[in-house]
Amino acid sequence: MIARADRIRRALGARGLLPALGAAEASRGRADDATIQPAALIEDAALASHPVGEAQPWSGPLGFLDGTQRSELIGYAGASPIFVAEIAAAVRERNGRVLTTAVAERKLVAVGRPAALAAAGSALEGCELLASADDEPPHPVRDQHCAERAIERARGALEVAVGARYRERSDAWLIVDGALSDNPGWAADVRAVGIAKSHAALPFEGEALERYLRLPAAHRTSIFAPRSRSVAPVRAWALRLWPREGKDLLYGLVRVEVAPANGTPEMADRLSRWLLAERAPVSTPDPRWDRLLYGIHSVEAYLRASVPGVTRR
Repeated sequence: MIARADRIRRALGARGLLPALGAAEASRGRADDATIQPAALIEDAALASHPVGEAQPWSGPLGFLDGTQRSELIGYAGASPIFVAEIAAAVRERNGRVLTTAVAERKLVAVGRPAALAAAGSALEGCELLASADDEPPHPVRDQHCAERAIERARGALEVAVGARYRERSDAWLIVDGALSDNPGWAADVRAVGIAKSHAALPFEGEALERYLRLPAAHRTSIFAPRSRSVAPVRAWALRLWPREGKDLLYGLVRVEVAPANGTPEMADRLSRWLLAERAPVSTPDPRWDRLLYGIHSVEAYLRASVPGVTRR
């Protein structure tokens, strides 16, 4: 629970608005629809599987960037919901075996229709206000989805800002939790690597998709250019971090994104060996441990410890 949520609810009630304890789970739908977004192969005539070799430790300093968010429905102005969210982002840098926090930033934001935020007034003091679209009549479920997307965008923008501050002080390799293709600066950064754990959008279909999903452990796919809603071109490949036998097809599978200049077979193999060495230990208490890098887990653990109540969405 967000620490200040109850106080904000009381302030809303004092202004004649309706406080709320949270949205009913049954009202939730999928934020992203599963889809196939065909990619263009850069390597090989047909999608292939390539062994990358043994895990190899990353040399030199290495940064890990991630963000967290937690949101709560805190009230209504008429039929319009108001949400408050805690968002945070940080880069933790490893030198040798020591991890330290290089850059971190946190924000409290309130999301709702402009009229709802105006009605809340001083109850939202200390929050950054994010006005959602009001070109359609209020609808609690639709407005909730709009708020969730606004919060995700705000967290993403905070991650970009924190990453830029880190890059101002260091040219070390930076591993980003998520896609590089959402940000032109990251997509052009030859010392950045994006690790996407979500597979809602898949880059192939038919037999190529089967080969993609049945990739053996410590193997990568052919390099490809994703075609998606991304705003900047990148090169990508799938990498299986752990054996999937007896597990799900997506078990241990991540998509690696790099700047086009790094989209060569030699660099893909080298980065994949380095990433294998960064896998989270089996004992990591996280349901996504099979697709998680230890440094990313460290960022999330730091943000949760520093901001009580914040969890990763």
